Amino acid sequence: MSNNVDLNNRPDYDQVIQDIADYVLNFKVESQEALDTARNCLMDTLGCGLLALRFPECTKHLGPIVQGTVVPNGARVPGTSLSLDPVKAAWDIGCIIRWLDYNDTWLAAEWGHPSDNLGGILAVADHLSQVRLSKGESPMTMREVLEAMVMAHEIQGVIALENSFNRVGLCHVLLVRVASVAVVTKMMGGDREQIMAAISQAWVDGSALRTYRHAPNAGSRKSWAAGDATSRAVRLADMSMRGEMGIPGVLTADQWGFYDVSFSKTNKDQAIKPEDKRQFSFSQDFPQCYGTYVMENVLFKISFPAEFHAQTAAEAAVTLHPLVKDRLAEIDKIVIRTHESAIRIISKSGPLANAADRDHCLQYMTAVPLAFGNLVAEHYEDDFHAANPIIDELRNKMEIVEDKRFTAEYLEADKRSIANAIQVFFKDGSSTEEVVVEYPVGHRRRREEGIPLLEQKFKNNLATRFPNRQSQAIFSLCKDQAALESTAVNRFMDLFVIA
Repeated sequence: MSNNVDLNNRPDYDQVIQDIADYVLNFKVESQEALDTARNCLMDTLGCGLLALRFPECTKHLGPIVQGTVVPNGARVPGTSLSLDPVKAAWDIGCIIRWLDYNDTWLAAEWGHPSDNLGGILAVADHLSQVRLSKGESPMTMREVLEAMVMAHEIQGVIALENSFNRVGLCHVLLVRVASVAVVTKMMGGDREQIMAAISQAWVDGSALRTYRHAPNAGSRKSWAAGDATSRAVRLADMSMRGEMGIPGVLTADQWGFYDVSFSKTNKDQAIKPEDKRQFSFSQDFPQCYGTYVMENVLFKISFPAEFHAQTAAEAAVTLHPLVKDRLAEIDKIVIRTHESAIRIISKSGPLANAADRDHCLQYMTAVPLAFGNLVAEHYEDDFHAANPIIDELRNKMEIVEDKRFTAEYLEADKRSIANAIQVFFKDGSSTEEVVVEYPVGHRRRREEGIPLLEQKFKNNLATRFPNRQSQAIFSLCKDQAALESTAVNRFMDLFVIA
């Protein structure tokens, strides 16, 4: 046979794609802990979106592409009067959810925010429910939404456990697109072939670069990238439901597949050596590794709207605030012991150009609560930063030190700590005690302490958008697991409409 032709035997779908499709089609969510956590996640995620509506830089992105567009059975964007096609609604919901960097987090070899998937899930569920009602059929229920959330969390989180996209420069929102497309294609009624086709399309899209998340290019794209990803998932799901063919070997194809193009090491000639080829690895054999683990162990951002690797640093800084607030000018240095991921993602010096730059700076997120005793979304804005030069003065006095134990326990399955320790040294030779916080309030190990605070956070966020009676109605429903699960999606979304 000639050596200048390709063998055109079309492969079966890559096993990774088959296993994801089989999971969403066949797995039954029976874990009460997962469903209860999903309910808390729903509250928290929507609350984060409502709070973001206070910021014009966020709301300028919302609404139809063509002003005045009227969409029959449009999906609603919580906290607004918008009714949009499900693709744009997914974009808008995803955008407001992620804008303030305040929704849940998953930390492993890859990082991410699994509740970003709610943008696509909720938009599709609301639209489909209204379409069903227009045909005299039963709408979807919020139980189906919670189950879809559990599955999307699981897909995104399990792939992230041992596969680092950030180390090859790729952005974690790729996993939002993959997880969202799997669950929303199922919600649309897709069969196994259609779900696999949609998943393959999500992989062949490749990935955004992480450029916009890191110094010196950090910017506001990181606040809408997940909305873009979950919206793209809805579009790909719709295309697959219309019969668009899939790409079975999208991951494993030699030279042209995702593994070779985006996930493996290349030399200057772009030829991939066998020893440099990389494929996804998983902690155990499929399909057992897809269950409910991720939702049950997800991290909630309860105390601070801050990149998660800095949550414990901010908590330690709040503890130190009473001891240093009257001695800020006397500080000689501030030593922060932390873990490797925090150093790689959010440790930076030099000028901070915008709010998105500041909420991904470990030093900034430590300096503000040291000086002011708290860290809220408004503290990242230009006016606040400009009015308080003490923040940069404190940043310039910080020393960042990696603690190898913190780094190791960050990845240990039975710990998954996100530890930071802070000690302040004064010019007269005195110092504070070192304050160590290994697990943030939103960690599974602090659930009992954290959930009441999460509920109060939700109440506070509701109050930024709705009158008291409407806020109380929403909160009461979200607190009642059985009542919430049985509620029709369209009726649930009615509660979040601004007239």
